[in-house]
Amino acid sequence: MEEKENIVENLEEVKEDKKVKKEKKKNNKEIEKLQEEKNILNDKLLRVSAEMQNMKRRYEDEITRIYRYEGEFFIKKTLGVLDNFERAINMDNDNLEDEVSKFLNGFKLIYNELKKNLEEIEVVEINCLNEPFNPETMEAVMTEVAEGKDSGIVTEVMLKGYKYKDKVIRPAMVKVNE
Repeated sequence: MEEKENIVENLEEVKEDKKVKKEKKKNNKEIEKLQEEKNILNDKLLRVSAEMQNMKRRYEDEITRIYRYEGEFFIKKTLGVLDNFERAINMDNDNLEDEVSKFLNGFKLIYNELKKNLEEIEVVEINCLNEPFNPETMEAVMTEVAEGKDSGIVTEVMLKGYKYKDKVIRPAMVKVNE
């Protein structure tokens, strides 16, 4: 009888072992599934974190650019005034009356002061006369055939171009030799 009881006990132990193994297997599958989900969530977290850092960097770059070129709109508007002063002072004042010559001298003083102020804030004229045509700083509005000059050389500046710091804010409008 005792043997029978031992066998029954052993059978019960075997059954329990099978149950425990099944439970362990089931638990292992759940653990693997949870670890996979954790890995996916960690990956998503890393991606979101990297995207946030990129957005922050782009935002800071944009703010820096805005501050760097903060007066650009006003400077562009001022360049038209500078052009008009230049046209006025380029008038031939040989045949002008004394009163008009005084106005012209006043215009020259205002023009020089305005140009000096622009240069102080790093607005510089683009030098392009007799230079090779550069599409980054110039806009060709006309072409001509001038003997004695190489092809692609600027022969006349129709409207001066300007840079603000390192940025072209107005390309020069030029006539280019063919």
